[in-house]
Amino acid sequence: MQPKAALELLKSFFKETPQRIKQELAVANELCEWLGYLPLGLELVGRYLARKQDLSLIEMLRRLEKKRLEQPALVKAEADMTAQQGVLAAFELSWQELEDGDKQLGCLLSLFAAAPIPWKLVEQCLPEEDEEELEEIRDDKLLNLHLLQRKDEGVYQLHPLLREFFQYKLTDLEQAEELKRSLCRLMVAIAKKIPQYPTLEQITDITPAIPHLTEVANNLIEYISDDDLTLPFIGNAWFYSGQGLYEQAVTWCEQCLEVTKKRLGEEHLHVATSLHNLGGLYFSQGRCNEVESLYLQALAIRRHLLGDEHHTVAQSLNDLGLFYSFQGRCNEVESLYLQALAIRRRLLGEENLDVAQSLNNLALFYYFKGRHNKAEPLYQQALALRQSLLGEENLDVAQSLNNLALCYKSQRKYSDAEPLYEKALGLQQRLLGDEHHTVATTINNLAGLYESQNKYSEAESWYKKALKIHQCRLGEEHPNVALILNNLAAFYNSQGKYSKAEDLLKQALDIYERCLGVNHPRTVTCREDLVYLRDRLPPNQE
Repeated sequence: MQPKAALELLKSFFKETPQRIKQELAVANELCEWLGYLPLGLELVGRYLARKQDLSLIEMLRRLEKKRLEQPALVKAEADMTAQQGVLAAFELSWQELEDGDKQLGCLLSLFAAAPIPWKLVEQCLPEEDEEELEEIRDDKLLNLHLLQRKDEGVYQLHPLLREFFQYKLTDLEQAEELKRSLCRLMVAIAKKIPQYPTLEQITDITPAIPHLTEVANNLIEYISDDDLTLPFIGNAWFYSGQGLYEQAVTWCEQCLEVTKKRLGEEHLHVATSLHNLGGLYFSQGRCNEVESLYLQALAIRRHLLGDEHHTVAQSLNDLGLFYSFQGRCNEVESLYLQALAIRRRLLGEENLDVAQSLNNLALFYYFKGRHNKAEPLYQQALALRQSLLGEENLDVAQSLNNLALCYKSQRKYSDAEPLYEKALGLQQRLLGDEHHTVATTINNLAGLYESQNKYSEAESWYKKALKIHQCRLGEEHPNVALILNNLAAFYNSQGKYSKAEDLLKQALDIYERCLGVNHPRTVTCREDLVYLRDRLPPNQE
């Protein structure tokens, strides 16, 4: 049934006590959803509640979640019902018509999440089975007996109560353990393919598998080997962080850390990876008070277990340097970057993407120090390496184009900077879509270039566009939002629009103080800019 009709059916059993439903309307909707909007289930539960007038709906839901299909409300039909069977008995009639192979397939489907299942995933779980034979079971048995629903082309789904039923039967199935391991192997293989920075196309391709990857991480993790333990969590984390959904990504990294510590102990490389990834996501959120500790713990474990000459140690050094640079701790940054670069060159050679990353970050350090003569050639080397190893259509290439353009812009080489920004922006929009936070960063940089060229209307428009994207994708309380507010304030200040500038600076300062703390370099600079503006604010001036 449709949700609205299902709720009306449930309400029909409370004609004499309608206040019971009104008082727990949200729970009533949850009950309907738990029952999968199945009329038989709704009638059984409705009649059960009508008989037990002191039983709350929330307690009914709790009992269903605890005893599942064996809860008395679902077991026995009443004498005046059209249906003479409870849910379990009704499903059992169809179960008896299935052959062993049919039953095995139904039980496998019940291990997937309660979500649409792409049939190709089912086939990949059973690589030794003939595809046509699986189709025959699906179409002639499961679909024909209404045990499975076709949702779309190549996409199928079990009704929630039928999923419960097949899981109930799975406990007695000889192949149960192997079916669980088969699904887990498939989800681990899918998780391995999720990059840390997925493109829009990759996100679209991965999305149908995410509910099932989540199901494995939450309910079947015991069937994942120690070697692969982190992969379901990391795959989910990269899927969400790649879209700027950092809260969801952080939850997965926190869960990963908890699970790895519990199974593997405190001193394990998977624990180090979990700490490092969590630190990176906190950094992306602007939760800077927690980042350094996580990075340092990960570095200590890696050095203890692997020694100083290992690529993961170099990764820790590199990312710690990036964080210290953001914190304005410049005395420590250059050394960390140079150590990471040296390790990577010794272990990986010159033609390697990790080396390109180190070159890029070292250039970034020199750029912020105003040493453009050292930054520019390093940016050019990083760009050339990435183009050589990845081709032109890649996000890392777009990052290098963006950074090199920023360096040119700072040297007033506007004619060199503009085409690089435009190329980077075009790349990012093709790979990530128009509304991605990375796209907003490039738009912000391009706005700064237009401002430097006195193209004021273009600059204002691009600043506002970047701000809108960041607010939408990252939320109102994010350092990147504050950065663009600050830039837009400086733009209005230069235009003599002091009131607008003051308002934006106040907003930026408020965000910086909450996210980064009162003593962070960005906070201090923003506060000084606001004081400077107020000291020079003419009376009655806009």
